[in-house]
Amino acid sequence: MNTRTAIQLGAIADDFTGASDLANNLVRAGMRVVQTIGVPTGPLDADVDAVVVALKSRTVAPDEAIKGSLAALAWLQAQGATQFYFKYCSTFDSTPQGNIGPVTEALMDALGVDFTIATPAFPDNKRTVFKGYLFAGDVLLNESGMQNHPLTPMVDANLVRVMQAQTRRVVGLIDYAVVARGEAAIRERISQLRAEGVGVAIVDAISNEDLHRLGPALKDMPLVTAGSGVAIGLPANFGLAPSSQAGKLPAAAGLQAVVSGSCSLATLRQVGHFLATGRPAFAIDPLRLAAGEDVLAEVLAWAAPLLADGPVLVYSTAEAQAVKSVQGQLGVEDAGQLVERCLASIARGLVALGVRQLVVAGGETSGACVQALGITQMQIGPQIDPGVPWCHAVSAAAQGGLHLTLKSGNFGTDDFFSKAFTALGESALP
Repeated sequence: MNTRTAIQLGAIADDFTGASDLANNLVRAGMRVVQTIGVPTGPLDADVDAVVVALKSRTVAPDEAIKGSLAALAWLQAQGATQFYFKYCSTFDSTPQGNIGPVTEALMDALGVDFTIATPAFPDNKRTVFKGYLFAGDVLLNESGMQNHPLTPMVDANLVRVMQAQTRRVVGLIDYAVVARGEAAIRERISQLRAEGVGVAIVDAISNEDLHRLGPALKDMPLVTAGSGVAIGLPANFGLAPSSQAGKLPAAAGLQAVVSGSCSLATLRQVGHFLATGRPAFAIDPLRLAAGEDVLAEVLAWAAPLLADGPVLVYSTAEAQAVKSVQGQLGVEDAGQLVERCLASIARGLVALGVRQLVVAGGETSGACVQALGITQMQIGPQIDPGVPWCHAVSAAAQGGLHLTLKSGNFGTDDFFSKAFTALGESALP
C-alpha cells in the first residue's frame, strides 16, 4: 500500500545546478527533498516534503522556457503541492527578453495570482540586495565579472529596472527598512504595493536574518520567485526544523573525477587551485573539437590509468578573453554546444571507467552531463559549500548509482574540487 503523503512545496528551477542549490537550502532547513531532472512522466515515487523540478530553461527562447515551466507546475500541482517556488540564479542573470520575467508572469497567470516577490539574495554566498541593487560580494553585480558572462551578461545591478524590462506587470520594491521591521511590516508593504497595482516586488535582503524575517510573511503566498536564499525561511512555515536526518545519503564508493565547463571567476580559481596541487588535469580545446579530432577517446585513454590514484580534472574553463576568441571563430552558440556535448560524453565515459563520485561545475555543463547519464531523479544530501550539496542518483550508466554534485559556476571556495571528496567521505552513511 502506498502511504506517500502529498508534498508541501513544489519548486521549478531554471537550471540543474540552481535546482540543487535550492534543494540544499531546503534540506538544511529540515525538508526531505528530491530533485527531478526535467518534468517526470509519472507520479512521484518518494515520501518527501518538497520536490525541485530542474529544467534547462535559463538560456532557451522565452516561449520554450514558459512551456517547460508550466508543464512542471502542472505536475507539481498533481503531486499535491500547496506552495510553488520559481528558482533562478543568485546573479539574476537573464536578458531583456527573459527568461525570469516571462516565466514569472506565466506562472502567476496559471495560478491566478496578482502579486509575487522576486529576490536573488543569498548572503551565504555574498549575494545581497540593497535598495533594489544586487551586490556580488562588495561590488555591484555589473562590476563583479558577470558583465562578461558569455550567454547572459549583466550590465545593470538595479533589479527593479532589470525585471521591469522583462514583464508587463508593474515592478516595485520592498526595501531593507521594511524588511528589518519583520513580518507585519512586510505584509503591510505588500498590501500597499498591491493596492498601487504593483505585481512583482523586488525584496532587499543583506543577511540571513532578513531572509528569516521574510519567510513568515510569505506563508500564504501561492507563488514565490527567488534565488535559493529565501528557501531557508520557508520550511518553518510547514512546521519543520533543521535536522541531520533530512540530508542522509548512502555510503560513497568508487573512483573520483571533476568535469568543469564553467568559465566564472570562482571556477577559474578552483581549477587553478586543483592544478596547483599537482593532480592530473586535461584541458579541452574547443578548436580541436571543431576540427573533428577525437578528443573524447584521448581523454578517456589518459584518465583510465590515473583514476585509481585519486581524482582527475577535465576542464574547458578559460579566461574571458580566451572564451571570446573561440566564440569569434566558432560562434557563441556553436562553441558552447560543442564543448557541452564533449564534456557530457566525457562524464559518461568516466562513469563507465568506474567513477562513482563526480563533481560537475557549471549550469549548462551540469545539464548536459546528467542528461547524458540518463539521470532522472536525485536525493539531496549534505552541503559542501553554501548552495552546493552532494546528491545520490540512480543511473543506468552506473550500477548501484553514483554520488554527484552540480556546482554553479559562481559558487564554492577556491579548494572546492579537492575538499568535496573529503566532505563526502566524512558525511555519507556507512
